[in-house]
Amino acid sequence: MATILERKKNLKEPVKKTRADYAEDALYREVWEDVNNEKTQQFLKKYWRHIVSAVLGIMIVMCAIQLGMRMYNSARVARAQVYETAIANVDANALANLAKDTSGATSDLALFQAYLIDKDIKKLEDLANNGHTRDFKDLARLHLATVNGDKMGVEEFVKYLSNMDTKKSPFFYTSRLMVAQKYLSNGDKVAADKILDKIINDKDAPASISATAQTLK
Repeated sequence: MATILERKKNLKEPVKKTRADYAEDALYREVWEDVNNEKTQQFLKKYWRHIVSAVLGIMIVMCAIQLGMRMYNSARVARAQVYETAIANVDANALANLAKDTSGATSDLALFQAYLIDKDIKKLEDLANNGHTRDFKDLARLHLATVNGDKMGVEEFVKYLSNMDTKKSPFFYTSRLMVAQKYLSNGDKVAADKILDKIINDKDAPASISATAQTLK
C-alpha cells in the first residue's frame, strides 16, 4: 500500500499560467461579452414592442388590482356604516335594502334583524328559501315552524324541519326537541319518547336541551 508521501510524489504539479495565458483569457472574456451584448441588442431591437407591451400590461393590471382593493374596502366601510345607522335607528327597511345589496352572512343577518324589528313574515320566508348561509336559513325555518306550527299536521311539521335532522345543522337538537313536542301535542307519546330518548342518550346534546327532553319524558 502506497504511503501518503509516495502518493504526494505521484501527484502532478498544477500548471502555472503564463502572461500569455492570462492575456488570452482576458481576450476571450472580452470577445464573449461583446458577443453577448450584440445578441442582447439584437433581441431588444427585434422584440422591443412586445417587451414594452408586456411591461405596460403588468403596470395596468397592478393599478387595476390596487384600485379594485381600494373600491372594495371603501364599499365595505360604507356598508358597515349603513348597517350601524340602521341598527341605531331600528330601521327595518334600511336593513332589508342592505340585505339586497350585500351577500353571504352579512345579507342574511341584515334580513333577519329586519324581521325582528317589523315582524314581517315575508322577510323570514325569503331568508328561509333564499338565504346565503345554512345557519340563517335553518334559523329562519325554525322561527317559521314556531309561528306556523299550530297550523301544520304532524307529518307536515316533521317534513318541514327534516332539513335540520343532521348534525351539520346548528339547530339539529333544537329541531328534534320541537318535533318531539309536536308529537306530544298530538297525543303520540310513543313517537315523542323515541326522539326524547335519542336526545337524552346523545353525549353531544347541549345540557339545556337534554334537561328539557328529560322533563318531557
